[in-house]
Amino acid sequence: MLDINSLNKQYIAGTWIDGKSSRTLKDINPYNGEVITEFKMASTEDVDAAYSAAQAAMDEWNQINPYKQRDILENAVTYIDAHEEEITNLIIDELGGTRLKAAFEIGLVKNMIKEAATFPLKKEGKILPSVENGKENRLYRMPAGVVGVISPFNFPFFLSIKSIAPAIGAGNGVVLKAHEETPIVGGTLIAKIFEEAGIPKGLFNVVVTDISEIGDSFVEHPIPRIISFTGSTGVGRHIAQLAAKHFKKPLLELGGNSAFIILDDADIDYAVNAAAFSRFTHQGQICMSANRIIVHQSVYDEFIRKYRDKIASLKTGDPRDPDTVIGPVVNERAAQTLKSLIEKGIEQGAEPLLKGNISGNIVEPTILTGVTSDMDIAREEMFGPVVSVMTFKTDEEVIRIANDTNFGLSGAVHTRDGERGVQLAKQVHTGMIHVNDITINDEPIVAFGGEKQSGLGRLNGEWSLEEFTTLKWISINYGQRQFPY
Repeated sequence: MLDINSLNKQYIAGTWIDGKSSRTLKDINPYNGEVITEFKMASTEDVDAAYSAAQAAMDEWNQINPYKQRDILENAVTYIDAHEEEITNLIIDELGGTRLKAAFEIGLVKNMIKEAATFPLKKEGKILPSVENGKENRLYRMPAGVVGVISPFNFPFFLSIKSIAPAIGAGNGVVLKAHEETPIVGGTLIAKIFEEAGIPKGLFNVVVTDISEIGDSFVEHPIPRIISFTGSTGVGRHIAQLAAKHFKKPLLELGGNSAFIILDDADIDYAVNAAAFSRFTHQGQICMSANRIIVHQSVYDEFIRKYRDKIASLKTGDPRDPDTVIGPVVNERAAQTLKSLIEKGIEQGAEPLLKGNISGNIVEPTILTGVTSDMDIAREEMFGPVVSVMTFKTDEEVIRIANDTNFGLSGAVHTRDGERGVQLAKQVHTGMIHVNDITINDEPIVAFGGEKQSGLGRLNGEWSLEEFTTLKWISINYGQRQFPY
């Protein structure tokens, strides 16, 4: 049984403790405003203790047989399987996620841990020849060092695990700073899972706090060698600058402004369903969500009529209701930001084909048509159930529109000619793009990451193993070299 009152602590050096700050953090249900629990915040002293524990525990972890390490990581999946309904309820209560969203996120988590469990067996080195007689060059794949992970609020369980599990699998200690809106699902729940799985005490640590309490100490601390951040581009830019200043490697998954492109030969009924899922899953609070739907003029009328009917039918409200598709956004500030973006879009000339009401944290879906690339709603990431619809006449035009953004995370192209879709997709400046599919895709063995202001680095599979390890050259001279003096 997962007890909320056992998860409202810091997890440092294998011990559940209150933070040393005098301040508290309230964990609030975004749907009904109820306080789920309270945390005593971590201080900079707690951050230091967490990093020190992670560094010390790495030696113990890397002395464990790689097959045993694999088994321990797989134990985490077993624990999740046994507590899936309880985890689902936590996602609903803390995130405002629907049951559909919870099932989707938990499935992603389990697949990511299963892949990370193979890493202890994949840290292969090389033996290379030398220009010197009697000499052997060896390359060892070594853990990079302690990893600091800063997780977001939207998919906190998965997007935390996405860095944590591969980093541990690669032999590193980890400290997680959970997002203050989701300190359990994106923080202490994960600590409980790995504690029960049997990792060494201190290898994984969680601090729950906010920036006003610890400042930049989480990034600037001398111990971590990698800072993995998922969140907004503005914050990511600051973290990247700090990391570079202190000679740490930043791994960044940042904002998106994904284009969902519908060509003149697309299957419109299928495109309608895919576009709906791409925008409104988890209230549109996904970095890969389709912000801009760009439709060929010849199929626009058919698409927009069917799309409006589809979106108008989506149930909004209580995420505990299994029929609910769109639950609350994360907080009232997010709801008011969306309201301002909608109003500004209309002022700039967009037409509301469907305009939902906003009450508290509940934002009903809005479809804005007649959108052009110079409008704010086409240039900014709208993190909510609001979508812009644009039109085009030629393939060259849609490529130009799709690329007219500072972001480059995901995208989709719909056409009955798959190869036409691939050729067009190759010209869109984005890290990921999917033909005849949704914009929201993440698979454990496929490279994941963005271009432009959507991030730095690639995660998943062999790319995560590469990011969380370093190569060490050790040479052996079996003879004696001849020196010139």
